[in-house]
Amino acid sequence: MNAIRSATFALYAMGATAALSPAWGAIFVDPLDAPALLSSLASNSLLQAVVRAGDRLVAVGQRGHIVVSLDSGASWRQVPVPVSVDLTAVFFVNSERGWAVGHDGVILHTTDGGDHWKLQLDGRQANQLLVTAMRRKLVLEPGSDEARRLLAEAVRYQAQGPDKPFLDVWFADARTGYAVGAYNLIFRTQDGGKNWLPWFDRTENPKFFNLYSIRPGPDGLYIVGEGGVVLKLDPVALKFKALPVPYKGSFFGVVNANLAVLVFGLRGNVFRSEDGGRTWAKIDVGLPVSIVGATTNAQGTVTLVDLGGRAVTSADGGRTFARLPIKNPLPATGIVDAGGGKLVLVGLRGVIVADTAAR
Repeated sequence: MNAIRSATFALYAMGATAALSPAWGAIFVDPLDAPALLSSLASNSLLQAVVRAGDRLVAVGQRGHIVVSLDSGASWRQVPVPVSVDLTAVFFVNSERGWAVGHDGVILHTTDGGDHWKLQLDGRQANQLLVTAMRRKLVLEPGSDEARRLLAEAVRYQAQGPDKPFLDVWFADARTGYAVGAYNLIFRTQDGGKNWLPWFDRTENPKFFNLYSIRPGPDGLYIVGEGGVVLKLDPVALKFKALPVPYKGSFFGVVNANLAVLVFGLRGNVFRSEDGGRTWAKIDVGLPVSIVGATTNAQGTVTLVDLGGRAVTSADGGRTFARLPIKNPLPATGIVDAGGGKLVLVGLRGVIVADTAAR
């Protein structure tokens, strides 16, 4: 969760989502029950993430806004969404099938490139699934202190209500995917999202730190998060196991840099591993503040962007980086390579298109 996502998360935790009615004054309307309002300013307001879906770009953001571009970011149109919670991440496995996640445990799915979205999971369902799964675990492991601890945490989450956000989503194919989020929230599906199962007990994350990003490296699937958490999936044990990284600040993202994996986060910190996460080297990328997004192109070039909208790029697998000149950078939350030398950034003021081919 970058600083902007942290801020929106805090607003939701304080209950700052009420709809106004002229007749009754301020009446709370649960954003899980209210469709996103259509606005001509959707592409100029806070957007949290952007991805490619074939020839399209799809971006998600505040109040359930999802916008689509067919011309590499030059113009955007908003699409209808069945909820109005803040959306934090989006992923497409091909040009048609994609998933978006956000606050209040929301997972949305599209089968037509982002034109229409259906709700697959929300925090109410997620809480019940989590409690049921942890109760079953305790039945199977009646003497386990760990099982009792996990169940107690799940019951506490349910008592707090459907307020836990998902912060990232990733799919290996059209059937198998993961959503991760606050306080060790993690769910897995093997049927394209028709059914989501908690993996709350399958992470080595005893302090229930926030999980901010899930992405594959060249040698496996990684999760990064709060407090220096870096986890890697053990495909035999079906568990995300902790990796030692010489940094205890938050990591916000993971990116595959050909033969290496990069993790990045607070204060411009980037660490690189070529041996499956056993050892890590700190990389000086020259960015002064938190790095919040990454993208790669067909040639394997890696680009990172920081909270201030400054970008750096590497063509040697993340060993070295050079600054990309972006005119009038603005606060950013995400980035995608749109092809043709264009980078599309999203952030507080919506969309920025940077033409790096014009250097």
